[in-house]
Amino acid sequence: MAGQDSRGETARARRRKSYTLEEKQRLVAESCEPGASVSLVARRHDINANLLFTWRRQMRPSAASPLELIPVEVISSVPAAAPTVTGGAEQRGVIEIVLVSGVRVRVDAEVSEAALRRVLSALKAAA
Repeated sequence: MAGQDSRGETARARRRKSYTLEEKQRLVAESCEPGASVSLVARRHDINANLLFTWRRQMRPSAASPLELIPVEVISSVPAAAPTVTGGAEQRGVIEIVLVSGVRVRVDAEVSEAALRRVLSALKAAA
C-alpha cells in the first residue's frame, strides 16, 4: 500500500521515541562501562548506535571546563624514596601522583599545562 513502510505503519502513525535526560545518562553510563560495546548496548535497548555515540559526545565534559581539585594528603611517616637516577642524571622537578586506584602519574617540569589537563581529564572520565 502507498504511504506504508515495511512494517505496515503509515508515516503519521510512527512517532519517534523521546528520551529523558536520565534515560540518556543511564544508557551513556552503561555504554562507558569497562568492556561494554556501544553497538551491543544500543541493540539491547533498540536504539541506533549512532544516536548513542551522539549522546556520549554531548555528555563528554568539554576541554574548556575547569579542572576539579582533589584533596591531597602528605604523609610524613613514610620514608622518602631514594632519588631515581636515569642515564646518570638525577631527575629534578618530577612530581608523582598516586591515585586511590593505584594509577601513578609522573609529571616533570617539561610537561605542558594543556597535556597535563588532557591526562587528568581522561583519568577523571575513566574513574
